[in-house]
Amino acid sequence: MWIAAGLSRLVHHSRAHWFLAPGAPASSPDHRYLLDNARVEAGERFTWLAELFDGVTRGHFDRLGVMAGWRCWEVGAGGPSIPEALATAVGPTGHVLATDINPAWLDPRGGYEVLRHDVVGDPPLQPGTFDLVHARLVPDRARALATMVAALRPGGWLLVEDADTELQPLACLDEVGPAQRRANRLRRAVRELMTRRGADLRYGRTLPRALRAAGLIDVTAAGCFPVGGVACDRLETATVRMVRAELLAAGLASDVEIDAHLAAVDAGELDLTLAPLISAWDAAQAKQSA
Repeated sequence: MWIAAGLSRLVHHSRAHWFLAPGAPASSPDHRYLLDNARVEAGERFTWLAELFDGVTRGHFDRLGVMAGWRCWEVGAGGPSIPEALATAVGPTGHVLATDINPAWLDPRGGYEVLRHDVVGDPPLQPGTFDLVHARLVPDRARALATMVAALRPGGWLLVEDADTELQPLACLDEVGPAQRRANRLRRAVRELMTRRGADLRYGRTLPRALRAAGLIDVTAAGCFPVGGVACDRLETATVRMVRAELLAAGLASDVEIDAHLAAVDAGELDLTLAPLISAWDAAQAKQSA
């Protein structure tokens, strides 16, 4: 089942998150990325994130008119699914560049160009040349927006997608029993780890404003999130296993609690959900006419 929430069109003429667990001590942020794609579980996470959200992203590509001959830049690509979809859409007359600080999960023979690149720290790529620049769930995305906007040709589209884990913080919306309450406690614990790493758990909702601040004008946004199903279950399992050691080291969960949660997920006892994915987009041509 999909619950979708449309956000109103925002027009302004002149733009892989959560609260502290109760009793958790405040500390200086650790800015290492918690869900590092160098970890072995990252490949499984990419698979299930693609299953859950690629349809949403491809729908936006269709809405923006991606077609044969377009030049596209996929920023912080992570896995191969979106670069492959773009390569299919633009065909042999187009070009897709997929960049990541760790491109190990990308396929250099997948019909798109692969480049190791840090959109925040490395020199900008081919300014003013892309018909589409897209980023989904990319760390440090606020600092990357200016670079992404500068890469667009006049009339080219920027599409940025990110989660808002404070807008919907629960793992189980229907908290009817001990297993659901345990799932929500563990989701709060993961959010606490992310907070300690300096994550902005409210970033998704700020995307329209952030795109306007980056120089775009007629920004449109929409949000959606999945509820239940195998993909949500498998993503939860991969994520919890990925951060298990950190949860234990921080004293935010016990082995018994984690094992019981994973068993409940594996048994299909939970209708798991995620934070909403907020998508925001606009064309660089709006900036040209300001």
